Amino acid sequence: MTTPAPKVFLSYSHDNDLHKDWVLALATRLVANGVDVLLDQWDLTLGSDLPRFMELGLSSAQRVLAVCTEPYVQKANAGRGGVGYEKMILTAQLMLDITSDRIIPVVRSSVLNPPVPTFLSSRVYIDFRDDLAFEAKYAELIRDIHGQEVKPRPPLGKNPFVIAKPAVAPVVSFGAERYVSPATAGVVTFDYSNNNGRFTFGAGDMAFETAWSKSGSNSIHAYTDPSSIRSVALAVGATEIIEILDATQYDPSSRVRTPYVGEILVWQNTAGYFLATKVLAVQVRNSGNALDEVHLEYRIAPTKTSSFAA
Repeated sequence: MTTPAPKVFLSYSHDNDLHKDWVLALATRLVANGVDVLLDQWDLTLGSDLPRFMELGLSSAQRVLAVCTEPYVQKANAGRGGVGYEKMILTAQLMLDITSDRIIPVVRSSVLNPPVPTFLSSRVYIDFRDDLAFEAKYAELIRDIHGQEVKPRPPLGKNPFVIAKPAVAPVVSFGAERYVSPATAGVVTFDYSNNNGRFTFGAGDMAFETAWSKSGSNSIHAYTDPSSIRSVALAVGATEIIEILDATQYDPSSRVRTPYVGEILVWQNTAGYFLATKVLAVQVRNSGNALDEVHLEYRIAPTKTSSFAA
């Protein structure tokens, strides 16, 4: 008998496009790992009844992820906007069962103390403020949603002198979806020694399947081998992505480029869109690290323009 997928409602404030893209990427990852996510970005169409969507979503979902940022906390505490409306519904539900763990506060960005709304201040939250710790926090979240204990209770021994067998944490399977970021901008970290060195940025016509391999402790190789890539060039002289006003000025004639930490690559896909990736950090396994990882900031230029200016 197939177990129904857990249904989760994502409650968040539309702070800016980068935050909306982060929420979209989280929701996409959850769906790939067997979670039925209710999200306004793909469940609402023009003319939809927003209050009805909130009411039905919050009442039908088994878990609610409250993505906490400073604007979200302020709106919830003040009872303003859609966040305030969702807070009213959730508060009423909490009054019916104050012992429920149905609402999971997800702290994305906040310097407030506490970093969650007042009505959730007694709830244990999960902290996603450090992008470098995303994978560990995501594993903790997906286990909890699927009802798998993050730290299982060890078996009870017969007496204090019997050594209990160590508890084995459940294994979460991460497939190729771990190497996709559908948002048009953000920060990602991935193991370039897995998935054949491939990582996909964007989606649809704006998709870029990039290819990477080991170079050194301070650099990495990037290739034009995937079929979606037309060219890659080193943005010589640029230190920030938003400084690039014309991506076509850089030399795209080589199959491979090797940027150092701090340098930026400009990619063009076969649909004509441009992508910029800035190398923030490179980790090499044989240098005392556990994984081969690269940490990148990226942005896809809109409407096939060659400018990345904000």
